[in-house]
Amino acid sequence: MINDALVLGAIALVAGIAVGYPAIDIMRRLNLDKEISEWGPESHQVKAGTPTVGGVFILLVIGAVTLAGNLVDRWSVGLPLTVMGCLGILGFLDDLGSLRGREQKALTRRAKLAAFIAIAVGAAIALYHQDLLDLSRVHIPFHGAADLGWVYVPVAVGVIVLTAGGVAVTDGLDGLVAGTAAIAYGAYGFLGLYQEQTYLAILCLTIAGALLGFLWHNSYPASVFMGDVGALPLGGGLAVIAFMTGQWLVLPLIGVIFVAEGLSVGIQIGYFRLTGGKRLFKMAPLHHHFEKSGWSEVQTTQRFWIIQALGAIVGVTLALEVYP
Repeated sequence: MINDALVLGAIALVAGIAVGYPAIDIMRRLNLDKEISEWGPESHQVKAGTPTVGGVFILLVIGAVTLAGNLVDRWSVGLPLTVMGCLGILGFLDDLGSLRGREQKALTRRAKLAAFIAIAVGAAIALYHQDLLDLSRVHIPFHGAADLGWVYVPVAVGVIVLTAGGVAVTDGLDGLVAGTAAIAYGAYGFLGLYQEQTYLAILCLTIAGALLGFLWHNSYPASVFMGDVGALPLGGGLAVIAFMTGQWLVLPLIGVIFVAEGLSVGIQIGYFRLTGGKRLFKMAPLHHHFEKSGWSEVQTTQRFWIIQALGAIVGVTLALEVYP
């Protein structure tokens, strides 16, 4: 079964590269060009006109490979796929409001949050009622498993919303989310194999492979952007998979960049309001702060990959210290 995971991951990688070329061409013909925010770094204005909603072909590759090789008799993988699909639709609607040359009608923050919570509640309830998988338990490093009971549901809702949001705000540099998310999914793929959750491990490596295929086109200078249609489902799917493995306590380490990016936005807003207009970071999210501090875009992206890899190693190591 390990071979199956590796093979399907490789297929997803190659498919991501191959599908990217016609997909990007179609996006250009449909004028699905990104409007670059005037609040971002000035150096990013040259990115205006780059096709966005590239997350669509990531999801298509994941769906096609999973349907072909990892869904029959493994219906539980339908839960993370369903969550990713719902968040993908939400992200697509939001992305349509950020296209260049069109009236800006992106979803309001309240509408996005309401949709986030609704999807997360549905996912949390579904996770809680997966009795055969005993998903209401959490694995605690250097201890064992503990049953959270009904508290599991609000905890799962919060983690899913925060993870999806953290991945979304990380999506601001070429290749940043594709690389960091591939590392995170690879880590959970390893944990899935270790815990003999092979179906889940295959899904993780399929997603990681699709992300690396997308990275072929999204590496600096990017030929296509992921958009919320890709970032939101990747974050939500990662959180659901973390709960399905019971290893969600180490998610802040395995997804350390997503945590840091999300916190930087919250801290910046809170500090700004408390101090009457002062800023703690030169610009938020965190990757823009380092760009403003003199790091190039490529340096920032690659150094964040390294930090994510280190966090994943520490997280996996702690996950392996759960006593039976």
